Amino acid sequence: MDKNTITGFVLIGLVLIGFSLLNRPTKEQVEAQQRYQDSIASVMKKMQEQAVLEQGMNEVALSEASEDDRLTDSLQQQVQVQNKFGVFAAAVDGTDEMITLENDLIEVKIGSKGGYVSYARIKDYLTYEKEPLVLFEDDDSKFNVTFVTAKNRVVNTSDLYFTPIRGNDPHSVTMRLNVGEQGIVDFVYTLNPDDYMLNFSIRTSGLNGLLAPSTNSLDIQWNQRMRTLEKGRKLENQYTGLYYKFLADDVEHFGEAKDEDKQLSNRLKWIGYKNKYFSSTLIADDAFAATTLSAKLETTDAKYLKHFYATTAVAFNITANESIGFRYFFGPNKYKLLRSYDKNTDANQQLDLDNLVPMGYQWVRPINKYFILPIFDYLGKFISNYGLIIFLLTLAVKLVLFPLTYKSYLSQAKMRVLRPQVEALKEKFPKKEQAMELQQATMALYSSAGASPLSGCLPMLLQMPILIALYWLFPTSIELRQQGFLWAEDLSTYDAVISWNANIPFISSFIGNHLSLFCLLMTTVNIVYTKVNMSLTNTGQQQMMPGMNMMMYLMPLMFFFMFNQSSAGLSYYFLVSTLITIAQTMSFRFGINEKKLLAKLEANKKKPKKKSGFMKRLEEAQRMQQEQLKKQQKEREKRQRSSKR
Repeated sequence: MDKNTITGFVLIGLVLIGFSLLNRPTKEQVEAQQRYQDSIASVMKKMQEQAVLEQGMNEVALSEASEDDRLTDSLQQQVQVQNKFGVFAAAVDGTDEMITLENDLIEVKIGSKGGYVSYARIKDYLTYEKEPLVLFEDDDSKFNVTFVTAKNRVVNTSDLYFTPIRGNDPHSVTMRLNVGEQGIVDFVYTLNPDDYMLNFSIRTSGLNGLLAPSTNSLDIQWNQRMRTLEKGRKLENQYTGLYYKFLADDVEHFGEAKDEDKQLSNRLKWIGYKNKYFSSTLIADDAFAATTLSAKLETTDAKYLKHFYATTAVAFNITANESIGFRYFFGPNKYKLLRSYDKNTDANQQLDLDNLVPMGYQWVRPINKYFILPIFDYLGKFISNYGLIIFLLTLAVKLVLFPLTYKSYLSQAKMRVLRPQVEALKEKFPKKEQAMELQQATMALYSSAGASPLSGCLPMLLQMPILIALYWLFPTSIELRQQGFLWAEDLSTYDAVISWNANIPFISSFIGNHLSLFCLLMTTVNIVYTKVNMSLTNTGQQQMMPGMNMMMYLMPLMFFFMFNQSSAGLSYYFLVSTLITIAQTMSFRFGINEKKLLAKLEANKKKPKKKSGFMKRLEEAQRMQQEQLKKQQKEREKRQRSSKR
């Protein structure tokens, strides 16, 4: 940079500095400018404060408006509740509190909402999974009483909150519902010591004028979902049903196999929701009227089996202080226990709760009541092992039937020693058209010798009712429930030795997804016995009825399909029974001298015989049948000759 340029820049700087000094504001000008800025700031601050104040006022105004809206909504809701529930409106809101009543046998809980029993547990039993045995809880069961107010408002007690009132008795509670200013509805529950019964009564006062004047009954709705409590859903489902007793009449039931509904015009004494081994039963002191019952299968939730519903009514007097009595039974389906509730009671007043224990058809039920169960109860006093009790029961049955069994085998032995003579008759009448003559000659032979083919069937026929009775009793006998024996952990259900999860068509539907060891042993032993018995007792009749041989082998296989999902105790009984029968057959075989028996039969032929009326009618029927066959044969021959011409 040259000298002239530098001199120019210096002069310019001096000019700028001088200009700045000449134009600098005085002290008075600076103070005036400061006062101006302060004034502007003060104005801005006041404007901001005014804006905040206005915003706060707006917020207060909005809050007050919202509060007014809420008050309006609350009033509207109160009006709606009052319109819907009328004199019951005060009980719409509340807190759901659980009141527990219990003794040594059961525990129940009553909820303040609805005032009904919402939980029931049987203390002295466990489920198959060894968990507490709860019949129902929470929404599993509901109970409701319907009232109609004087202004025709329909009100359900299940929507209302009751007030619990506890007294000095720890086993009793009153659930109170205030109606209007003076009306009262009380649900009173009292649990007796050492009892499965829960007393329940509906007590009312001051309802006249508050309810519809036409009220002469109370409508009741009661429903319950039946829980899965046992091993083997199919078998448990088979014995889970809805039971009811007509007033002073029979007990009936339905709902075991399909969805069903029934409308009953006759009055009922009680309604029972029955599991395989336990029941919830509502019993009226007077009677239920105009009842509709419904049973629905539960197919989507494995926790439940079925859903039972009941809609019914009880008589009610609105003009007086009323008390309507009921009883709940929450307990086991044990025959002796259920029967005890009818002790010292007139026949037409008996509850007949023992019908909750399925014991078969009317003609086999007495066998279980007066023979099988008394033996069970007696032996159970001294023996705790029910496998041993079943063995002794089998011996008792065989002992009772022993005379008939011996007579049956003796009859078969008679026909067996006469077999050579029957074979000779076959040679005498070899043609098919001589079948009638062969049959007549064979029957004449047996009759003259004192043998009867029918007498061998009598013990089997007499034994069948006992077998049918046991078939019904063993799967439902609570005495066998969770009683183990050998490899079976529970004699009341199947003893699976092999199980699988896959569903096999046809197989799974009949025998389930398992094989029961006692059932397999029973089937095997029965097949072996059938073969041995047919060879030991061959009388020559088997050749005349070849289809019977196949039937004898099919019977054990049919039993396998019937029993594989049933009680292991039942299969065990049949196994022991067959083994005892084999032992009896072998002892009879070697204990009867067939040579002496044949000699006796030959001697019988020489004795004069007086034909019974039955034998005369049988021979007459055979003669007429033979004549009819001859007539038919002649007509066939005549038609054949005509066709040849």
